[in-house]
Amino acid sequence: MKDAVVIAGAAESDELGKLPHLSTLQLQLGSARNAMADAGLTKDDIDGVACVGSPIQIAHSLGITPAWLDGTGVGGSSFLFHVRHATAAIRAGLCHTVLITHGESGRSRVGAARMAMGPDSVLGQFELPYGVLGPTTTFTIPALRYMKETGLTHEQLAEVAVAQRRWANLNPRAAMRDLITVDDVFASRMVAYPFHLLECCLVTDGGGALIVTSEDRARALGTAKPLVHVLGTGESADAPIISQMEDFTSSKGFRLSSAAAFAEAGISHDDVDHVMIYDAFAHVPIYGLEDMGFLKRGEAGAFIAEGHTSPGGRLPLNTNGGGLSYTHTGMYGMFAIQEAVRQLRGEAAAQVPGAEISVVLGNGGMFASAATLVLAGHRG
Repeated sequence: MKDAVVIAGAAESDELGKLPHLSTLQLQLGSARNAMADAGLTKDDIDGVACVGSPIQIAHSLGITPAWLDGTGVGGSSFLFHVRHATAAIRAGLCHTVLITHGESGRSRVGAARMAMGPDSVLGQFELPYGVLGPTTTFTIPALRYMKETGLTHEQLAEVAVAQRRWANLNPRAAMRDLITVDDVFASRMVAYPFHLLECCLVTDGGGALIVTSEDRARALGTAKPLVHVLGTGESADAPIISQMEDFTSSKGFRLSSAAAFAEAGISHDDVDHVMIYDAFAHVPIYGLEDMGFLKRGEAGAFIAEGHTSPGGRLPLNTNGGGLSYTHTGMYGMFAIQEAVRQLRGEAAAQVPGAEISVVLGNGGMFASAATLVLAGHRG
C-alpha cells in the first residue's frame, strides 16, 4: 500500500491499578521504554513525540531530539488523534518515527494536574451553577434521554457491564475479573441515576505508548513485532459541554469520525472482526455501535444483551474488559488502541480467532471529542 503507515511498537506500563509510587511522568517514561523495546528500537530511531501535555518534557527526559511535536489534549480520545496526526506527518515527510505516550495517576494523583474550571468558561457559566459537574452527573443527561426515546431498559444497560466482565474474566491483567450478573449490577450502589457503580468506569493509575512509522522504515529498521497498519483515521467533535449537544441520543463526533475512517480505509462494516469502543460508562458502547453504523438506532442494547459482543459472539467488543473492568486512568483511549494492536498481532489474552481488521472509537470529555482508527494486521 502506497505511503503505508504502521504501528511498530505498543506497550503498557509494567503495572496498572493503584500505583502511589509512580508519578504521571514516570508512567509515561516507563511505557515509552517498553514500547521502544517492543519494537526493537532505541531513542535514536525516533524523531517525533506526541502526548497530552508537554511532548517537550517527554523528549528531553528520554534524550530525543524531535523534528515534530504534538501536544493535543482533547480528553480520552487524544491518543487516537495523535495516531492520526502522526500518520499525516509521516506521509508529509515532517518526521519518520513517532513516539506517542500516555501516563496518568488517575487514582493516586501523583504528579497529576489539578482539576479546575474557570467561572468564565462555558462550563462555569452554563452547567456548574446548576450542580452538573464531572462524568457521573453529566453523562446521566444523554443516557436518560436515550432510554426514554429508544426504550433501552435498565437490564439492557446493565448487560453492557456483564458482557465486558466476560472478557475481563479471560484477562489476567484486568482489574476486575469475577463474572457478574445483571442482579449484581443492580446490587452495586447507585452513583448517579441511572448508573450503578458497576456501570461506571474504574479509577486507576497506568500508562501506555505507541511507536508509529512508515512500513518501509519499519522494515528497514528491522522492528521486532508484527506490523499493524493504519488503514483509516477520522476525528471530529460535538459540543464542549453536554447540555449543548446537537442530539442527546447520538454523538455527532462518533458519526463523523467513523465515517471518515471507514471511507479512507475503504472497508464496510462486514469487514470488521473486532471493535474497541471507549466505555467510561455503560451507555457509551451502545452509542458507538449505532453511531458507527453497525446497528440502527435503538438496537444496540438488545444486541449486547443477546451476547453478540461477548466471547464467541459475532462482533467481539472491548475484549480486554474495557474501562469498566480492565483499567481506566481517566483518559482511556490509549488502552483501547493497545488491545486492538494485541488482537491484530495475535497476542491478546482473550484472542479473537482470525482477527484481521479492528476499529477503535475514542471519546473525549462527555461526547465532546471523538476519533476513530481502522487498523489491520500484517498479512505477509
